[in-house]
Amino acid sequence: MGINYVSTRDSKKQEITASQAILKGLADDGGLFVPTSIPKLDKSLEELSKMTYQQVAYEVLKLFLTDFTEEELKHCINSAYDAKFDTEEIAPLVFADGAYYLELFHGATIAFKDMALSILPHLMITSARKNNIKNDIVILTATSGDTGKAALAGFADVKGTRIVVFYPKNGVSKIQERQMITQKGDNTHVVGIKGNFDQAQTGVKQMFNDKELAAELDKAGFQFSSANSINIGRLVPQIAYYVYAYAKLLGEEKVSDGDTINVVVPTGNFGNILAAYYAKNMGLPIEKLICASNENKVLYDFFSTGEYNRNREFILTNSPSMDILISSNLERLIYHIAGNDASVNADLMESLKTTGKYEITPQMRAELDCFYGNYASEEETGEAIRKLYEDTGYIIDTHTAVASSVYNKYKAQTGDDKTTVIASTASPFKFTRAVMGAIDSAYETEEDFVLVDKLSELGKVKVPNAIEEIRTAEVRHDTVVEVDDMCAEVKRFLGI
Repeated sequence: MGINYVSTRDSKKQEITASQAILKGLADDGGLFVPTSIPKLDKSLEELSKMTYQQVAYEVLKLFLTDFTEEELKHCINSAYDAKFDTEEIAPLVFADGAYYLELFHGATIAFKDMALSILPHLMITSARKNNIKNDIVILTATSGDTGKAALAGFADVKGTRIVVFYPKNGVSKIQERQMITQKGDNTHVVGIKGNFDQAQTGVKQMFNDKELAAELDKAGFQFSSANSINIGRLVPQIAYYVYAYAKLLGEEKVSDGDTINVVVPTGNFGNILAAYYAKNMGLPIEKLICASNENKVLYDFFSTGEYNRNREFILTNSPSMDILISSNLERLIYHIAGNDASVNADLMESLKTTGKYEITPQMRAELDCFYGNYASEEETGEAIRKLYEDTGYIIDTHTAVASSVYNKYKAQTGDDKTTVIASTASPFKFTRAVMGAIDSAYETEEDFVLVDKLSELGKVKVPNAIEEIRTAEVRHDTVVEVDDMCAEVKRFLGI
């Protein structure tokens, strides 16, 4: 029985295949694609515990991407999870201070986005062939820091594609920005905007929903698709690493078959924790999904009150990838807890668009029992980095520190000390200034690349290639535009 996809806003539930959903990225009605049902794992946890990362990924992806052949899927998986990763395990688990840190930053751009964005180009090109697409695919993406570089690295010089990445000019770390503006590839274009991430993301969504622009692109031989986590081709590969983490704990006898675990995820856009929710619904024994926010605590407030309200000050923090007030992927969860009722979801999303907020029903809130939300202040985030380093010698980045801090709050509140996996979403080398400043304020006067070497020395970890290669790399992208000029810039790049 194949799994098809429907829009979260389509009450007629018109179904399309996985490959069609991957190509489109966003539904025509502005909704997100969700599977018609969430499949159950068809291999036992014991069987999965004996598999490599690539084999586990296949067992997960085959259940969701049912119009791909075994040969096509294995080609995509093996092309993605190869020597680009600096560890054979792809996603190692490191035990520190009572929790297992799932290191998702061993790919080409040292952030968890590599886990999905290294495979998305292969899924997309395969999807284009399957659907006889003749146009060049234009990947249009907004980034709060990590998605941009990971997407650029994935799509650079991929035949039949162009990629345009928008980022908030003053809203990412210096190293994140340098990774993007030095990106090679004739098909790549990086644009800073004079605004924040939510404005970049809204601008991208408006272009996706512009029918006249789509017709203009088609005439010129182009069509848009997305590399943001709104694309189901991003979300599905993320499910695999939660399944792998549990399988690895089982294989190493850290848990017994069927023991439940908790999962902590630092998140702004909600995609990474939604992948864990899907894994739980596939049968993975996850008890609590612990949603960790920074001072932009819109998700914490949602889980606390049932109201989602983006009408608040936008705060720039040291965990910039989470500086988000419109959590796009939350829409998928809303659709599911509304009993897969697209009309209920569409009404709520319209309310968010027009008033900046919406409130779910008590019945929908009851469906969120498996979630726990909390947040960490800037001070608490820095303290989590310093304390973990002083106690164990292990150094984490600012986003992972948000998760670590929230996990400690959860334990203090509940007394629940069951086996816990914390999603470690970026290398500390990506945020050296904030990380080293948290360990010792004396480091705050040093230059970024001096801090890189000191972090390597302190943590006894080799400087990643992703950092080494940008030390002296040429700046290739220096375009900065107003928010209102985003569309014009895309057209200019495409020569339309």
